[in-house]
Amino acid sequence: MTSDWPLDRLMARADALAGAWGARARGSTTVGQERAILRLFGVTGLDAAGRPLAGATVDRWLSGDPGTLGNGIALPFAMALVEYDLEPRQLAMDVASGAIDLTLEGELLGEPDRRGVAEAEAQRLASAAIERIDAQRTVRRETVGMLGEADRPWLGVTLREPEVEAALEEVASLIAAGIDLIRIEVPIGRELADRLTDAGVEVPLWQPRESGTGLDPIESVPTGSQRAITRLRRAIDRAAARRRAYVRLAIAAPALGAPEGAVVAAFERIDLLTSDAMAEIVANAVEPDRALADHAFAHRLARRAGTMILVGPGPLVVAPDLSSGVPSDPATRAGRALALQLLGVTLARGDGLAPHQIIVSALPPWLTDEPAAGARAIAEVAVRRALFPTHPLGFVEPPTGTDRSILWPYVQAAAAVHGGDIALVLRALDIAPDDPVAAARAARAASVVSVDVAGATIPGALTGIASDHARGMVEAALVTLDRLGDQGWRTVAGDPPAVGRASRARDAATERTEAFDPFAAMLGPRG
Repeated sequence: MTSDWPLDRLMARADALAGAWGARARGSTTVGQERAILRLFGVTGLDAAGRPLAGATVDRWLSGDPGTLGNGIALPFAMALVEYDLEPRQLAMDVASGAIDLTLEGELLGEPDRRGVAEAEAQRLASAAIERIDAQRTVRRETVGMLGEADRPWLGVTLREPEVEAALEEVASLIAAGIDLIRIEVPIGRELADRLTDAGVEVPLWQPRESGTGLDPIESVPTGSQRAITRLRRAIDRAAARRRAYVRLAIAAPALGAPEGAVVAAFERIDLLTSDAMAEIVANAVEPDRALADHAFAHRLARRAGTMILVGPGPLVVAPDLSSGVPSDPATRAGRALALQLLGVTLARGDGLAPHQIIVSALPPWLTDEPAAGARAIAEVAVRRALFPTHPLGFVEPPTGTDRSILWPYVQAAAAVHGGDIALVLRALDIAPDDPVAAARAARAASVVSVDVAGATIPGALTGIASDHARGMVEAALVTLDRLGDQGWRTVAGDPPAVGRASRARDAATERTEAFDPFAAMLGPRG
């Protein structure tokens, strides 16, 4: 079935590109990584102005000299902790308000004895963070051992309730209905909100629901906040204990949020983390070096925490079509997406994640809008199984919105028969809004039938549309990787939007110039 597909050439080209880009990414830092470092050190909550404290601290630190980013905030922050005898959160509040200037602490690092003190303090904070991560990994192992594993594929849904009190009730009903994985969408961060505002895009703001009296809103927090996730993790464990099967928790971090999302995942025993640097580059116009560096950092944390990651199916790439003025066929679009997904998976493996930790998303979200969607879906799955023989696959239903979106459950069930190890079937956010419990049970039934059929049959060779689609997508993927290597990211992402140029300095990744890394021994070296 795969003998006439140039998969070896495809893998070799991806390995070469990912090897060069991955090494540079692991040796770089970003404002997102520095925010994550502070969160690992214990900086949480908001500053006096209501901004995320870690972000406000990093912004103040860089306000005098953005070029300081390459040095990292860890040592000057640790130096200030010792100098002022403060706890991390209080120091961060003082830095964010301007009461303490970390530039002065950075100057003290030039004195060998003071630098030694700062390194020891930074190492102490890093060790405490790793102890917390390791403790959560142990809890996961022991809880799974006590409750047992849910049968694969895990059936998952995304929580619909925007605030935690209602979400707690939703979790209990979904788990009782047989859901194995609860996914939470994390709200966009301040940096992304500022970017969208600069680009003239209206940013949705979370608002608490009303109390029902017309007076004060109920005191609550958004479902995707770390405070809410802590409560939801406990509630999920309680419901799982009643069901006698471990239930997993997943989060989807927004663009520019991978490092901080990985910290939350490691601290709160998140089992699955969405990791899609390619979508950030193509769909969100994030600088490629920034996206790759952020996700390399996230992968290091995920490896230590035992968190699985879900790599998306590859973004929809239309830049070549806009340049030529000719729309591409489905196989070509599928091949471009496959090329970028292959890079994402290869980069994650290069960052140290084992194949069993990397779930490969099996179908692009637009596929059901194409003719012969079932045949094309079988081809998509067959190609991915050939490319990623040791990785589990996952199916993620796109939000409904077209007349053909009703096809997705049937297309997924047919394609899964050809998928081998299927780890996850994630149903859409807006699945059966009137009765999500009944919809969950129906989805479970479809999943069971698909597994039964897969176990009773041996998939044969692809023919017809499926064969043509598979061959066309592999050829398009190879062309895409060749053009990426020769011409760079603009071949898939196009030219950066003019409205974003003013913010590109804060978007950038910077080579890390500080040799000391307090996490190197525990997370592995950066380079």
